[in-house]
Formats: sequence, C-alpha cells, structure tokens
Amino acid sequence: MPTRTKSAKERPSYRCTECGWQTAKWLGRCPECQAWGTIEEYGTPAVRTTAPGRVTTSALPIAQVDGRQATARSTGVPELDRVLGGGLVPGAVVLLAGEPGVGKSTLLLDVAAKAAGPGHRTLYVTGEESASQVRLRADRIDALDDELYLAAETDLSAVLGHLDAVKPSLLVVDSVQTVASPEIDGAPGGMAQVREVAGALIRASKERGMATLLVGHVTKDGAIAGPRLLEHLVDVVLSFEGDRHARLRLVRGVKNRFGATDEVGCFELHDEGITGVTDPSGLFLTRRDEPVPGTCLTVTLEGRRPLVAEVQALTVDSQIPSPRRTTSGLETSRVSMMLAVLEQRGRISALGKRDIYSATVGGVKLSEPAADLAIALALASAASDTPLPKNLVAIGEVGLAGEVRRVTGVQRRLAEAHRLGFTHALVPADPGRIPAGMRVTEVADISDALLVLPRGRSAGRGKRADGQGTEGEGRTEAGRRAEGRTDEGRRAEGRTGTAARTSAGRGEARTSTARRTARASSAKDAPAAPAPREEEAPDLWEEDSAAPF
Repeated sequence: MPTRTKSAKERPSYRCTECGWQTAKWLGRCPECQAWGTIEEYGTPAVRTTAPGRVTTSALPIAQVDGRQATARSTGVPELDRVLGGGLVPGAVVLLAGEPGVGKSTLLLDVAAKAAGPGHRTLYVTGEESASQVRLRADRIDALDDELYLAAETDLSAVLGHLDAVKPSLLVVDSVQTVASPEIDGAPGGMAQVREVAGALIRASKERGMATLLVGHVTKDGAIAGPRLLEHLVDVVLSFEGDRHARLRLVRGVKNRFGATDEVGCFELHDEGITGVTDPSGLFLTRRDEPVPGTCLTVTLEGRRPLVAEVQALTVDSQIPSPRRTTSGLETSRVSMMLAVLEQRGRISALGKRDIYSATVGGVKLSEPAADLAIALALASAASDTPLPKNLVAIGEVGLAGEVRRVTGVQRRLAEAHRLGFTHALVPADPGRIPAGMRVTEVADISDALLVLPRGRSAGRGKRADGQGTEGEGRTEAGRRAEGRTDEGRRAEGRTGTAARTSAGRGEARTSTARRTARASSAKDAPAAPAPREEEAPDLWEEDSAAPF
C-alpha cells in the first residue's frame, strides 16, 4: 500500500550547519558546538504516516532461530577477547574510544593483522593518516599479512565501494569522526555527519555479517565525541584508558550486548607495539628488602580482575600557613576524608600542619572505596615514621565514623594477594573463605587497624611494648622530641587529679620550694592513668624481633 501523506503546516525550524543541532528559534551561537553564526533556518517536512508493508523474513519462534551465525571469533589478542566476551561476533559493531596517543590505532592495526588469514580478509580504512604512514607503523609492530587490505579514505561512498571490492570479514575505521558523507551538510565530525556515517556502516555490517571496529574520539571532558545516539546504535562500547607516561593501558567495557561489562583488558605499550599483560600486578609493586614508612599495599578490582597496588604517602613540616595536599593516582577528596578520620577517630593530630603527598606506584588510578584502609594506614605510617609489616595488605572502606566497612570481592582479593606471596591481611569483619596459609585480621574501626604499627611506636591508641601504654594523641616519640615535650617534661609540668586542684587552690601563698615539693608529691601519689582498651595488637611481628615477617 502506498505511503499516505496527510497535510501538515510546515513550521520554521533552525539547525546548526556545523553539528546538526536543531532548535525552534534562531540563536547567534550554537550551544552544542559553541560555533558562532552557524544557525540557519530550514523547513520542517510534512508529517507522514507509514502503512504496513511487505515483510522480508517471517517471524520465527526464538528456539528455531539459528544461533551458530552469531558465534564469536577470536581477534588474536587474548586480552581484547576477554573484554569482548570471547571475540568478535559477525555483524557486531564495536566502538573503541580513548584519548589521543593512548594507543587506539596501534591496537586495532595489530588486531586487523592477527584477524586476517585464509578466508578472512580485513580492511583497514584510515582517515587520519596516509597509507604510507600506516605501513611504517605496521612494519614497526610486525602487522603485515597478505589478507590485510589498507585504504586511506574520508568519503563514505568510497568506503562503501571498498567493501564491495574487498568483501572483508572485518572492517576497521580509524576514525568515525574523519569520515563524511557528501550528501549531508556539516563538517566531518559534526553531529549530523557522525550520525549518518555510523548509521551507514552499521547497516553495511549487519547486511554482510561483517564485524566492524570504529575508533572514536573523546572530548576534553572524557566523553565520546559526537551524538549520544552513536553509543546506542553500536553493539559494544570500549573505553581505552591510560596515562601517556604510564606503561599500563586498560580496555574497559562500557556496553556489551554479547558479554559482561565488568571485564578489563590490560596492555603494555612499548616501542615494538602493544602487548597484552596477563599478570599486571607486578607493574604496580616496588620490590624492597626492608619495609619503608608511608607505604601500604591493597588489592583493587578492575572489573572482575584483582590487581595488587601500592599506596605511598609522605608528610613533611609545612613552611606555609596552608599546608599542601598533593595526590597522584588517588582521589583528592578521599585522601582528605582519610586525613579527617585519622585526626578525629584515630587521635593523630600531627597531620593538620604538615604537607602531605600521596600517590600510587605505576600510574594506576585507585578510585574504589576498598582502598580507603590502605590510604589511611599509609598516612599514619608516614606521620609516625614507622613502616608497616612487609607482607601485609589492607582492604576495606573507611566511613566518617571510623568504622571499616565490607567491600565486594574480598575472597578474590585475598586469593590474589596470597598468590603473590602476601601472608597477612587486614580486612573488615566476615571476610568469607580465607586462603590456606594466610593470616587474616578482622578490624572493626580505624583504631583497631592502627594497632598494626609496631608496639611502642604506634600512631594510634595501642599498648606500648613495656605495657605502660596510655591513650595518646597519636604523637610518636620522634614527634614529641621535635616539639620539645618528652615524657619527663610532661610529668614535671603536669598536674593530675585532686593534688592538682589542691595546688591551684593554695594560690601564691606557697614559696617556690613548697610548690616544688607539692608537685613532686602529687606526681608520686597521683592515681594511675586510665587503663587502655583491653585489645591486643594483631600478632604480625615476631616475638623477639622488631622486623616483620
């Protein structure tokens, strides 16, 4: 039945010629792309209704649909297959987005070469480089294959023509923002152009049963450039993350219609290309013979993969009224929260007037709350100049009340720590199954956790080695010597209990000799300090040695 058109009054509308953004009124500046003078009027077409038409294929019960056509095929890169859920499904469209220089083109060129083979042609279309430039990179990373075809095109119709000529089973487009259609107004990379190019490539991929990998640019805010519709149209969205100065790169699944989105692939970028890292924990650890103050290890989860990471902290006397707070690889807000908890709940008062620097080793970024306990212990260790046990890992979220909360995946974290040779762990209550041969200490709050610092030098409330511990203010012997306040000085100046009030009431009538006698008598007869909490520090140290296991 022919399409019927019902009359409708055309209303004036306006559209940005750069990005395709539409509005009902004229504006001098496009709020989407911030371009000036690009809003132009165009007529809205009449409203049309579509009648039922001829069907191309009959609907079938889902049990009768052949699922073998959607079997995933390996890309040749195990770490990428891990994120994709086993490989590339025929007809699937994958969008890989990342910052410039992170290694997107290098990774996909390697994938294109490894996926090519007898009966499986690969077409690599580049719109950012010339064919000779891509060939140079292919020589460097050894990505040459007779079934790998290369084309440098920015015209959508030419790309579709190459598909008819090569008939590939895998198409790589680098990048979708550089390809444009001459039939659509707007510059390449604009909203309208990206929408049209992506739609055409997706239709071609579904019709031919051809897997497609699209490279996407990101904005300065980290979002994928182009319309949000692009992420809805594709089957898989992958985020390529990593610092230019760091060795490790992470491919994280954001959307995946064929698998889980909690998987992460680890890669290492070097001169010969990019390679997968099956055991990335070694990149984040520093091997030392002796423990160093201000360092603590934790186990973080990147997707479902546990990674052991090291947190480092350094505190120095500040020379300015407002002490510095510098972080690298850690969230500044979480570090500030741990400082407040240590001062208020852990009785560590020496941190407020000191410059504090905190970082992670290897450029890894720790954003999950499970790293809170390690951050707090690293700060306390740095403030007290006391190293933590060498084979200790700390896992747990710390609340503002000082409590240590449970986190997800504790068993996987402990298993990874035990695999790497760690023998002790601080965890929240009820950690679940504990690996054989690993000693786990459950802590309820930050005060319990601070007891792992060696006896006699603890930054928190704990028992000294001689059994005469008091509820101190979190100041170590080194800090008290720096402030000129030793134990003997405080006993000579302090007044306790009833004797102190009596001495204050007698006023100036006493002579200096009498006052010295009264102070000596009060110090001798003063009641004992309140007994500390009946807690024993976790037995992480040898009986006759101050060194950790």
